[in-house]
Amino acid sequence: MSLLIFGQSGQVARELARVPQRVSQRNRVFLPRAEADLSDPEACAAQIRAHAPAAVINAAAWTAVDDAEAHEAEARVVNGDTPGVLARECAALGIPFLHVSTDYVFDGQGERPWQPGDATAPVNAYGRTKLAGEEAVRASGARHAILRTSWVVSAHGRNFVTTMLRLSESHDALRVVEDQTGGPTPAADIARALLSMGEAMIAGQGGGTYHFAGQPAVSWADFAREIFAQAGRAVAVTGIPSSEYPTPAARPHNSRLDCATLTADFGIRAPDWKAGLADILTELGQAKTSR
Repeated sequence: MSLLIFGQSGQVARELARVPQRVSQRNRVFLPRAEADLSDPEACAAQIRAHAPAAVINAAAWTAVDDAEAHEAEARVVNGDTPGVLARECAALGIPFLHVSTDYVFDGQGERPWQPGDATAPVNAYGRTKLAGEEAVRASGARHAILRTSWVVSAHGRNFVTTMLRLSESHDALRVVEDQTGGPTPAADIARALLSMGEAMIAGQGGGTYHFAGQPAVSWADFAREIFAQAGRAVAVTGIPSSEYPTPAARPHNSRLDCATLTADFGIRAPDWKAGLADILTELGQAKTSR
């Protein structure tokens, strides 16, 4: 039986397609938006019935954080309603459902890494819609795993690494936010974690809410400095407060995640984001040693 994966072009979905078969030998069936539009929950549920998979991974979402401020109702369908419908369908078939969520469900206060059981209090529309999805999945009755992550990066798509590299082509100095701290998380590591979790859950192991984020914690400014150091680019980074870089959606100041329960239940350890960054830069042909 196959793994049915919602999403195809996003960072995590693309990496799910590239994970070696030794991690999961099951056939992976990917549903692009043209076949499974998350704004149509019942049509997506029909895809699960049609494919009758061994497990479902939801790697698709409304990820435009700032746009969600003006389109919260639409984002709530994609991030909130549809995951609940998918999970209920999985419950009816007796198969596991794995769902990717975010640190944005927390208020971002303090400095302690967030634990899965901590109280949620999102500070923006995107976080509220993702929290709605978590709650719907838990209420579905499905055997499920919710994997919260943060600061996703890869060699493709729009993310902090590709943005910094692009800006460095025309700037020798940048001002980058320094009072937001979190764990950059390579999409490739998320993909491997999801597949490992999926196999374990098919075998009846694990389930619940988990955290997975790169270690050690770092500010956006220091992350930018490491990108330029590994890429061999002479760009001076000046740290600034969030107040000097306003965005439509408020961002949490503390995005640190405690990943201990994921290690305890599945043996999956938090990734080293610096090593993951090196892999990303190598793939892009931008690592200092490959230039």
